[in-house]
Amino acid sequence: MQTFEETRSDVGQKQYQVLLFYRYTHIENPQAVKTAVVSLCEKYELTGRVIVAEEGINATLEGTVENTERFVRDFLADPRWAEVQIKRSASFGNSFPKLVAKVRREIVGTGFAREEADPTVRTAPRISPEELRAWYEREEDFLVVDMRNTYEYASGHFKNAIDPGISASRHLPLAMRKLEPLKNRKVLTVCTGGVRCEKMSAYLLSKGFNNVYQLDGGIHSYMEKYPGKDFQGTLYTFDQRQTMHFGGEREIIGTCHLCGTTTERYADCANDTCHLHFLACDTCRDEDDRAFCSEVCKQVL
Repeated sequence: MQTFEETRSDVGQKQYQVLLFYRYTHIENPQAVKTAVVSLCEKYELTGRVIVAEEGINATLEGTVENTERFVRDFLADPRWAEVQIKRSASFGNSFPKLVAKVRREIVGTGFAREEADPTVRTAPRISPEELRAWYEREEDFLVVDMRNTYEYASGHFKNAIDPGISASRHLPLAMRKLEPLKNRKVLTVCTGGVRCEKMSAYLLSKGFNNVYQLDGGIHSYMEKYPGKDFQGTLYTFDQRQTMHFGGEREIIGTCHLCGTTTERYADCANDTCHLHFLACDTCRDEDDRAFCSEVCKQVL
């Protein structure tokens, strides 16, 4: 696995990067916004995913460094997106097979009622990566609630982090019994780029949590500023890279679902009726690089 800096410094090769961004804001005509963004992506030959809803936009895009920067320039020229924080990470040009753009009800599929979580009305205060670093240095009394899926948490997470045990954002209500004792604790919600925490921190506030914060820019922004600090392991990505990091001294904390060996490689269970997504080391894969999450799945095949 190469770091952001190593990949971008490859000599004699095209350099690629992935852009990650979102914004919660009322959009009168989501279809028109989707069409405009797709047109811009096609102009600069970008692939990836774009979701537009009446509540905002959420996108992950890949292209050459030159073309992605041109996209950023043109995209941010629109006053609606001028304050959007765009995160960048290295890639190899094959993170996404094509461009997919959709209009949906939400830019993150939570299913929460609007009165439970509307980031345009109320969301938790944001703290910067610099502020979080200071919290760790001062050894403040706080807990990190990781709002990502459990399989994302498995390969990397912050110190003092709690995994609520969810497999999708819409399952947060099912984890409230586990989180209930934290209502009066100082809690920081984190996710990859920040988009999930906007809604999920708002949901906690609606359920009576009274000391909730969210990490501005998400884990990605923190790792970029403080590689190898406080975040242990590697960051899961929803593309062909699967995981990424920005260098620094770090240890591999992910463990193979089958034997417990340290690993950062993911697999989908080779049983077509299962497809569980899990960490699997090289030893626990067969000659075709397949892995089964259990002996039951292996025998059923």
